[in-house]
Amino acid sequence: MTKTRNTFPKDFLWGGAVAAHQIEGAYNVGGKGLSTADVMTAGDRTTPRQITKGIESGKYYPNHEAIDFYHRFKDDIKLFKELGLKAFRTSINWSRIFPNGDDAEPNEEGLAFYDELFDELLANGIEPVVTLSHFEIPYNLYTNYVGFKNKALIGFFERYAETVMQRYKDKVTYWMTFNEINNQMDTFDELHLWTNSAIIFEDGDNKEEVTIQASMNELIASARAVKIGKKINPAFQIGCMMAYVPVYPYSCNPHDLMAASKMMERRFFYSDIHVRGEVPSYALKMWEQKGFTIDYTEDDLAVLKEGTVDYIGFSYYMSNAVTTLSDKRGQAVRDHPEAMTLANPHLQANDWGWQIDPQGLRYTMNLVYQRYNKPLFIVENGMGAYDKIEEDGKIYDDYRVSYLEEHIEAMAQAVNVDGVDLMGYTPWGVIDIVSFGSGEMEKRYGFIYVDKDNQGNGTLQRRKKESFNWYKQVIEQNGLGN
Repeated sequence: MTKTRNTFPKDFLWGGAVAAHQIEGAYNVGGKGLSTADVMTAGDRTTPRQITKGIESGKYYPNHEAIDFYHRFKDDIKLFKELGLKAFRTSINWSRIFPNGDDAEPNEEGLAFYDELFDELLANGIEPVVTLSHFEIPYNLYTNYVGFKNKALIGFFERYAETVMQRYKDKVTYWMTFNEINNQMDTFDELHLWTNSAIIFEDGDNKEEVTIQASMNELIASARAVKIGKKINPAFQIGCMMAYVPVYPYSCNPHDLMAASKMMERRFFYSDIHVRGEVPSYALKMWEQKGFTIDYTEDDLAVLKEGTVDYIGFSYYMSNAVTTLSDKRGQAVRDHPEAMTLANPHLQANDWGWQIDPQGLRYTMNLVYQRYNKPLFIVENGMGAYDKIEEDGKIYDDYRVSYLEEHIEAMAQAVNVDGVDLMGYTPWGVIDIVSFGSGEMEKRYGFIYVDKDNQGNGTLQRRKKESFNWYKQVIEQNGLGN
């Protein structure tokens, strides 16, 4: 049997990914306003994060300090250069630029911080890959405008996007608009609705209708940002950012296949609009059947068509399975009362119950590329784990190496066997940061260990894990080798 060629295009963007609110800290420094991420407490594997009304005394907010990248980024970038990164995916914290979101003028100190950050990356041969809104917006846009339920936020986002794209037009080539915008449609859980759109439902709200309205507002805002960006610098590459969790039919029963297909529509709805510039017919039919009234204009539809993306950035961590078989037990599926999701018996799971499925990445790449015929960019992939410093001072994270190696092999198959156009790979997170989902520090993804625990104790000292040298070699040989 012929082994897959494990190399990638010579300009392949090997990198690492983080988000501003999970790494920077300095939440009240340099004129920064309060963001929606700043009012989220710490949780753990079994305790959900709380969203508080402002900052409450006696509660721990891990994003306030995070790993203090704001003050330490030059030393961290030295480590990134040693690692060999060609790209570093991060985000701009909107509330550093417009502290309240609706400000008439931007905050110069915030703009200057990102000037310095991007300059430092470029000086070290690292390409910035920048997300405009990664699970945070200015908190004031929630308190005074109820988040993206309000169409006024389209204009605020447009002004923010134009400001930063103009400022960094000669420093940043690769942009994405909203991070994992499609996460909010699946479960209507408070965490994803808050971080995507700053939605907290009020009495009488139809959760699905409100979420769709907020989503449409974000999609229109995204398209406006793409149009503006292309005017500022036609060389910009501007993408969307999706969370792709492929849903498999549990059995070959045709009803299982249809249930899987309908579940995938919830995620494809967003990329269908980002890429095709049209509201898909399956969504229009569903809105009609449910009696939803979604507010958008003919001008909005024109903007969607004119502001389509250049590439599809996406995260991939796991897959899911769904069945309609009556003898199985699982979690009920909204809109499909006869269906339920359940664990795939062919897969293992990590400590947080996420099933590990490298071939699911290859499947996803093929599925998405065939659907859209646009370049793909894997901007998140990784394994959260409890890392331990051994007596010799080293961190032997062979489990992380194994996970990433299997996923890179799947990428190589998709590129070299299936013909998928893949721009780059930035595993999450290149350095240990605050976990988005749980607010933990001890759910670690990085190649670089940060001395801090779930209670916020620690020196913040950085040290390289064993996976550091492994990934450095992968980058040097442009793949796993032959």
